[in-house]
Amino acid sequence: MRTAPHLSRRALLTAATASVTAGVAAAAAAPSQASVAHHSPLSAVSAGFRTVGRVKKAADGSVQYTWPGIVFEGRFCGTGVGIVLDDSANDYDVQIDGTTVSTVVTPGRTTYWVRDLADTAHTVRLVKRTESPWAVARFGGFVAARGGKVLAAPAARSRQIEFIGDSFTAGYGNASGTRDCSANGGVDRNSNADLAFGALTARKLDADYQQNAFSGRGMVRNYNGGEPGTDYRTYYDRALLNVVGDVWRKPRGWRPQVVVIGLGINDFSTPLHPGEPWATQSELIAAYTSAYHGFLDKLRARYGSRTFLVVSATPVSGTAFADTAQGIVEDRNSRGDDRVGYWHYDDPGLDRLGCDWHPSLRDHRIISGLLDQHLATLPLDW
Repeated sequence: MRTAPHLSRRALLTAATASVTAGVAAAAAAPSQASVAHHSPLSAVSAGFRTVGRVKKAADGSVQYTWPGIVFEGRFCGTGVGIVLDDSANDYDVQIDGTTVSTVVTPGRTTYWVRDLADTAHTVRLVKRTESPWAVARFGGFVAARGGKVLAAPAARSRQIEFIGDSFTAGYGNASGTRDCSANGGVDRNSNADLAFGALTARKLDADYQQNAFSGRGMVRNYNGGEPGTDYRTYYDRALLNVVGDVWRKPRGWRPQVVVIGLGINDFSTPLHPGEPWATQSELIAAYTSAYHGFLDKLRARYGSRTFLVVSATPVSGTAFADTAQGIVEDRNSRGDDRVGYWHYDDPGLDRLGCDWHPSLRDHRIISGLLDQHLATLPLDW
């Protein structure tokens, strides 16, 4: 299988690289019509929505967030719904009654409206498609059109999955259809976390999920040795990725039955450079192995002994990644933890036609199917 020559080029996302263009693309499907009212007050209607993903409540009642794949779900009765947002960095899909009616591109501070719906009860789902580790977005709630009302928030799902990973987990450039996406909108316009493999699998299982992905980050080494002194673990415990010292407060009800971990592509996909902490690949493997065990210990302490921890790997630049990941799982199993498993995914149908040789939308559907098969082998009691 051909190894991708470019992986997680978005590794070095910083404020300096966050160039965004404000605007709204409202391609609403009939019978809905989308419109925008600018400079709306950002006041939350917290009783009218529920959140899927890691967020932080602000003092004004709005919700702040940076991770990809954050979802807000609500219910309303009437002919339209407004979505209160303050975000000049990200793209969103708006779904009404299970159908995507529009994509909102870097909306800024606004109330985005979907109108001309049948005058009845509806569901609304807002999903953050893109990554923004450098920029905090805010959601202020759903508001009903005149004559309608926001209904009680949907109930939480009993099944829960957490996805931990890099650009593959985030859905980096998956909607491009061409590896060089510089001429068709760039990475942001071509990324859709909601169509990444984890989100696809979670929806098939009717599970709530977290998509805790950060492109270009590895367990101990970032893509091509970038930003030394940091790695995925630097950010994992945060709700807001760009706030040093921020700590996500785990809700009492968040206890996933499965955690799928995909960290290692960036550690092993590029050769070591002079001056890096590891002089040889053997030293890198040793550091990676030690850090991975520590990370699994953290997850065990947080979620308990019943949660299944799935260590994943995929072919990249030789076999070091896969072999090391499998060895870590075998070591955990030998210590008596039989709820740590190994999932190696690959398929001859993968075309890697996303930006920079990343999985395409078709690839993510294939990988999701492979994950479905793996999860079906676990004795999950959910």
